[in-house]
Amino acid sequence: MDLSKITLKTKNKTGKRLGRGTGSGWGKTASRGNKGAGSRSGNVWPYVGFNGGNIPYARKMPKRGFNVYSKEAFQVVNLNDIQERIKDAKEIDPAALKAAKLIRDADMPVKILAKIKDKFTFKATFKADKFSEKAKKIIEDAGGKTECLKR
Repeated sequence: MDLSKITLKTKNKTGKRLGRGTGSGWGKTASRGNKGAGSRSGNVWPYVGFNGGNIPYARKMPKRGFNVYSKEAFQVVNLNDIQERIKDAKEIDPAALKAAKLIRDADMPVKILAKIKDKFTFKATFKADKFSEKAKKIIEDAGGKTECLKR
């Protein structure tokens, strides 16, 4: 097999050659029609939201509320998942949660929530950026400690 002889299986089809005389079938107006913005060079319509010269749809829609772009996004981990996936650990930090595939990135902030099915019996030191009040109480009742990371 010679790599220089490999060819793609595509049809040899060229595009329309516009504006090359009336005999070509695409001459004179070059299938742009007569007059108007569409027949001129440099036209960019119809863009998304174009409404035939009327007010665009995006400007007609009511604006409500606001978006907080500075809001910090937490990776959420439930106590139930920690109890199921991590066995016999003295310290649970973002690196341990990443190793157990409970979070995606150890450098991003982590919040531990109190969702749990059975009784929580995990005695360990939990290190996370945030804890829910209920999760903090459950961990401390089980004999563990909570430490907030300051990153």
